[in-house]
Amino acid sequence: MLGTMLVALLACLLIAAVTAVLAMRAAAAEASKQGRLVIDTARGEAAALVKAAELEAAAQRRAIETAARTEALEARTRADEALAAEEANVHRRSDEIARAQAALAATEDVIEQREAALEVVHKDVQSRRDRATGLENDARKKYQSARAELESRAGAQAAELIDRLGRAWLEDARARAAAAVRAIDQTAADPAHDREAKRVMEIAATRYHHHYLTERAQNNLRIGTELVGVLLDNGGSLHQGIQTVSGVQLLVNDDKDAIRLDGLDGVGKEFVRRAIQRLIKKPESLDDARKDPEGWATRGREALNQEIRALGKRAFQTLGIQKAHPEIVELVGALNFRTSYTQNQWWHAVESSYLAGMMAAELGLDEKLARRATLMHDIGKALTHKIEGSHAVIGADIARRLGEPELVANAIGAHHADEPCNSVYAYLVAASDAMSGARPGARRELAEGFTAKVEDLERIGASRRGVMHAHAVHGGRELRVYVRERDVDDLTVVELSTEIAAQISDEMTFPGQIKVTVIRAFEATATAN
Repeated sequence: MLGTMLVALLACLLIAAVTAVLAMRAAAAEASKQGRLVIDTARGEAAALVKAAELEAAAQRRAIETAARTEALEARTRADEALAAEEANVHRRSDEIARAQAALAATEDVIEQREAALEVVHKDVQSRRDRATGLENDARKKYQSARAELESRAGAQAAELIDRLGRAWLEDARARAAAAVRAIDQTAADPAHDREAKRVMEIAATRYHHHYLTERAQNNLRIGTELVGVLLDNGGSLHQGIQTVSGVQLLVNDDKDAIRLDGLDGVGKEFVRRAIQRLIKKPESLDDARKDPEGWATRGREALNQEIRALGKRAFQTLGIQKAHPEIVELVGALNFRTSYTQNQWWHAVESSYLAGMMAAELGLDEKLARRATLMHDIGKALTHKIEGSHAVIGADIARRLGEPELVANAIGAHHADEPCNSVYAYLVAASDAMSGARPGARRELAEGFTAKVEDLERIGASRRGVMHAHAVHGGRELRVYVRERDVDDLTVVELSTEIAAQISDEMTFPGQIKVTVIRAFEATATAN
């Protein structure tokens, strides 16, 4: 680079000199004397310029060399520092490797020692196992010898002796059970038992106090012609959407100003009532309902379902018992929208549970188990609009399917005598259920409605050939039909009960179920002298 700069500088100087010479020659044509003077002057200036250029080139060369040396020195310094750092890192890693190798060697020594100790223990265990095997063989031989000796002295085989002992123990247990049953039967009429039972029930009833009004669901809603028109707009899309989601029919009256809720689903009716109230109190929700009727109704039903689940959890928390399967929790919450003769069934379940728990505590039984069984005893009522049969049987089947203990399931199924009681908790559930339902002011039914129901039942039962009389019992839950033995045979009795039950289902609307019992009795009396 320096040589190139010098050559360029010299070339410039030479060009300048040649130019000056040519100028002097041109001037020499006019005056040779002055030309020579000019030439001399030019030569001197050219020599001075050349000398200055040489000096400047030398100075630039020295500056460039100095900068190059400085840069090379800095690069070498950096390289030395990096090399020193790398060497330090290598030394550090070498030390770590040495320490790790030392630790590994120590670990290997420990492992070898443990292996040696384990080998000793293994040999000792094997030796003891061999001795144990020998002892077992000796014991087996002695056992077989002793068993053969005993069988020889007894004159019978061991299996036969075991069977005899088992039968003897079984007969003894049966005798003791029969004696216990006879003792219970003999003392069942003892007034002391009645007094004790009444005392326990009185204590529970006195300790528990809760006041609430009876409820009657409103099925006829007078909402006005304008809102009825909204329901029936667009081909009745909103009307149909609410019906689909609720599972309840909305029947519009002739004046187009009221609707009647037709169905047995208490939760569905509550949803319809809330939906109508929302449309009345929040007119701005009409636009959403018109745009997507079924989606709007589904969102409202989901909000109600969340409230039902919260009510179910609240019941378990209030009673201090462990939560059950989510499906059972939801069924318990749904009882809040189910009434029986104007009694709210959620409060009935909670009240009965408190009573059962207090009676169980008084008797020294499991209080929480009694509360749990009683809280679930009416869960079948939340499904009687979907499943045919007794709510007690439905509830027991659900409890068994969802993993509840058999004591709980049997108490549910037996509280209306649909299945035999297999524990004292079943009797506690039945007693607490009756106490809650029979307390003053708990339930009521309009006289004309109850009378009409009973009259319809007895009319249907008495309308068949061969019937002497029919009576509705248990508050209209059972119809007993008495037939003449000469006119109706055993096979006809079965057919008659089925036909009467079918006619009741077709002609009447009622919650739950009605049992039809046809009674055909033959009595023969004779006197011996």
